[in-house]
Amino acid sequence: MSEITTTQTGTPVASDEHSLTAGPNGATALHDRYLVEKLAQFARERIPERVVHAKGGGAFGTFETTGDVSAYTRAAVFQPGATSETLQRFSSVAGEQGSPDTWRDVRGFSVKFYTTEGNYDIVGNNTPVFFIRDGIKFPDFIHSQKRLPGSGLRDADMQWDFWTLSPESAHQVTYLMGDRGLPRSWREMPGFGSHTYQWINAAGERFWVKYHFTSNQGNIEIDAAEAEIIAGADADHYRRDLHDAIEAGNFPSWDLHVQVMPYDDAKNYRFNPFDLTKVWPHADYPLIKVGTHTLNRNPQNFFAEIEQAAFSPANTVPGIDISPDKMLMARVFSYPDAQRYRVGTNYNQIPVNAPHAAPVHNYSQDGAQRHGFNSPSTPVYAPNSVGGPAASVEAAGMGSWESDGELVRAAATLHSEDSDFGQPGTLYREVFDDSAKARFVDTLTGQGCSITVEAIRERFFQYWTNVDAELGATLRVTVAAVLAA
Repeated sequence: MSEITTTQTGTPVASDEHSLTAGPNGATALHDRYLVEKLAQFARERIPERVVHAKGGGAFGTFETTGDVSAYTRAAVFQPGATSETLQRFSSVAGEQGSPDTWRDVRGFSVKFYTTEGNYDIVGNNTPVFFIRDGIKFPDFIHSQKRLPGSGLRDADMQWDFWTLSPESAHQVTYLMGDRGLPRSWREMPGFGSHTYQWINAAGERFWVKYHFTSNQGNIEIDAAEAEIIAGADADHYRRDLHDAIEAGNFPSWDLHVQVMPYDDAKNYRFNPFDLTKVWPHADYPLIKVGTHTLNRNPQNFFAEIEQAAFSPANTVPGIDISPDKMLMARVFSYPDAQRYRVGTNYNQIPVNAPHAAPVHNYSQDGAQRHGFNSPSTPVYAPNSVGGPAASVEAAGMGSWESDGELVRAAATLHSEDSDFGQPGTLYREVFDDSAKARFVDTLTGQGCSITVEAIRERFFQYWTNVDAELGATLRVTVAAVLAA
């Protein structure tokens, strides 16, 4: 015998096919409670899509610490031999829910570690840098990459107007317009924490770190023509590839490495180490292996476990903290705020977001969709004299670094070799091989031709001339030739 259909409250229903009406052809009865419940639930079964990173997918897995970085951090998740359950979400940045996976874009790369000390999230991308260095510009940047309010169309003039007026974007745009902008799959691309974070060891010593996830499947990209074909044939190409690989037992994995900078080095390092548009050369701070992250389980329900998943760089654990990175400090506020709006006040009580091995004790109370609660004898205020939870002495120093304390509105401090165009120029000249350079020029030629405002196109040429003089001169010739054809 099959199971009986019920309402949300468990009451059996009379029919899955016919509404209650006054005779076969009469008016529908409003007191058909299951009809009303079914329609009302259907009208509310979606939550707002993410403003950024709306299209994505993910899976569950494990992280095993195989190296020894205990000299740098006391975080339990990164102690030798430790294993943790994980959740990974991959995504695009600019596209909406239904957008094709293979549009040229930066890819989100976020990992939630369900550690014994609470959830720790590394929320990054497949590039080590970003377009801007101050969170106050983030809404403007995203608006420039989305759609015009009038036509509802994406617009090259708007994108390049913002980029060419924001020279700090050059490093990330070089990655985006290069091969990194079109990975073959989520499994075959790297990931980065991108920001600089702070590690604290058992002795209280502090270090600055950057996270690097290296794909054990290799870094494999596709060209623009193939990406366009896939976009038309299978808009969910990346999502399908990840699901099918895991379903077949082909579990993708990434080795996690860190770069570690001694605390005092940051004061006089040649680049500002807290500038999200810069990298630390590996020759200065080589990679140190931490462990391996493996995805081995698909979600049982995509909406419940992936769409409702809430990541935030504010989710840290003892031994790990943030840095004076201006973008990171803004994200620490913005991400939890976005999740409270998108998923709900008590989003952390949803199973996919709840910690697995760490108990939750605090004085939060009520709010929509609350289903976890303290015992009746636990007070709902602090301080109290009846044995409620108390703050951790070990956590007292978290969230701190040396500062002069003066409040100013200014650009981040420039160090001896800071330049908006120096590192992208190095990326183009020394990292791209000849074929990658040729593809890069082809891509930028198309971008330049799509600009319709002459003043913005001129800034486009100057932008790339600042990256590399020969590149800028080449683009003037190639764009002019295409436009004249």
